[in-house]
Amino acid sequence: MRDIYEVGIIFRGFVIVSNEYKEIPTQKEIKLQKDLRAAFVSAISSFVETAFSNNSLEYLESGNILFIFLMSEVKPNDNVKKEPIIMYGLTEKKKKNPEKFVQKFLNKLNPILESFIYKYSNKDFCELSQFLPFEDELKRYFIKE
Repeated sequence: MRDIYEVGIIFRGFVIVSNEYKEIPTQKEIKLQKDLRAAFVSAISSFVETAFSNNSLEYLESGNILFIFLMSEVKPNDNVKKEPIIMYGLTEKKKKNPEKFVQKFLNKLNPILESFIYKYSNKDFCELSQFLPFEDELKRYFIKE
């Protein structure tokens, strides 16, 4: 998909896996930091979960960029309960029918996130180096197209 800027995974408000495929165009040469985006998405996710019974928020639009995210849960080894995990994609906004594009993109993200959850459930999420092989897998998944 040539219109992808970045794809990543957020856990506890921090990006734990990400790949940048092309540079995000900025209007004022201000580059958003990944951790700020991660904190923002985590906060929005918590708000939607608390304020609404259905956590169906799938994307946000900003200028020509779509911020698409898929929410799920994973169980880290330091908690008896599952915790929220979010896979996100920053993409170019299509001029026509962004909802159709969002659904197509979410369909691509879902098996990737499920694979991540399967591989890393009951792991120590503080040890970020363990995710490097998955980062390479993520890169190959989107570059092969």
